[in-house]
Amino acid sequence: MNPVLVFRHSPTEGPGYFTTFLDRHGIPWQLVRIDAGDAVPETLNGISGLCLMGGHMSVNDDLPWIPPELNLIRQAVAAGVPVIGHCLGGQLMSKALGGSVSQNPDKEIGWGDVRITDIEAARPWLGDTPQSMPAFHWHGETFSVPPGATRILESAWCTNQAFVLNDRHIGMQCHVEMTPELIASWCDNGAAEIAASGSPGVQSPDLIQTNVEARAAQLHQLADKIYSRWIQGLSR
Repeated sequence: MNPVLVFRHSPTEGPGYFTTFLDRHGIPWQLVRIDAGDAVPETLNGISGLCLMGGHMSVNDDLPWIPPELNLIRQAVAAGVPVIGHCLGGQLMSKALGGSVSQNPDKEIGWGDVRITDIEAARPWLGDTPQSMPAFHWHGETFSVPPGATRILESAWCTNQAFVLNDRHIGMQCHVEMTPELIASWCDNGAAEIAASGSPGVQSPDLIQTNVEARAAQLHQLADKIYSRWIQGLSR
């Protein structure tokens, strides 16, 4: 089986639980370290899937790797190669597919429930799950749902939390890949951002890290549903 290509855009925003899940299922993966200067492949080169992680930058920034990454997303979707995006990754997917990315009305940092907006479209990804589920958030911008895609999740502070396309692609604004270690690192590195924010959607580092092991385990139940559906589309 050819590997899933995983794009890391920031050294503190690694794949976390996503690659733990792939390893558990015997699915090979390859890391593209955009933050370390790795080049964006010009072609799919037989990859089985494409995963896009988060990052502190905006997809609207003038960065040299953004146009080729958008092009690779379009190639993957056109070829039926499954694409999954987390936060910045979901924003990249939206922009590549004809959507837009803009400032969210409120910055959203910490734990917050996501709610299903389209039961039928969400069922293949989430099953007969409760209408509301806990997720993790860290973003100031938001994506629009691109043409042809269907919105399946929202939160109190962000209307578009996830969209699906063609039963094999999913772009998320929320983070389901978080581990206690990643959360601790983000709280440490993002303490100044939290302190400077006046948004009602932003939680303190102490609150974010309360009962973090149990909360991460619950988050992984949501991730398992999404990732299990996503890997069904991988070419074996």
